[in-house]
Amino acid sequence: MDPMESMSISGGRVPSNFNADDAANMEDMEKQFAVKAVQHLQTYWAILERVRGSTLRLTKIDDDIYEHLKADFPEFDPAAVINEDEMKSKSGKERWRKFMMAYEKKVDDYNFGTMLRNSPKVEYEEDTTLFVPRMQFYAVEIARNKNGLNDWIFEKAQAEKAKGK
Repeated sequence: MDPMESMSISGGRVPSNFNADDAANMEDMEKQFAVKAVQHLQTYWAILERVRGSTLRLTKIDDDIYEHLKADFPEFDPAAVINEDEMKSKSGKERWRKFMMAYEKKVDDYNFGTMLRNSPKVEYEEDTTLFVPRMQFYAVEIARNKNGLNDWIFEKAQAEKAKGK
């Protein structure tokens, strides 16, 4: 199993009869989603501390996702700071929705909420973190990893580990 597939926000597949439009937005449910999103980011960060991002595969179809991202978003620069307003604008949402729907039957929990750093140069912090659907996370992080932009996390963790010995 790919490491990221084990971090399902629901702990498994969403029931086929689940209708998000009819679901009550209970406070406890929101807290559970927030806890799962934080667990996901902590797990991903821990993986990046142990494995160079440039060697990591987040899904079985990383190459397909990366090529699709480059085709649908040729202007996307994985090294740049993400413009959240642009990403979440009406046209941005439409473009991303079209992109994500291609993975509805291919990637589990493709549309579940996930935390994404707005830049590959920063750690997860309140002012550097966006809440996005899982496929946006995969697309952006796969691009960052393929371009070696997350390798600094591994290098920093290994240097700190060496200091501690």
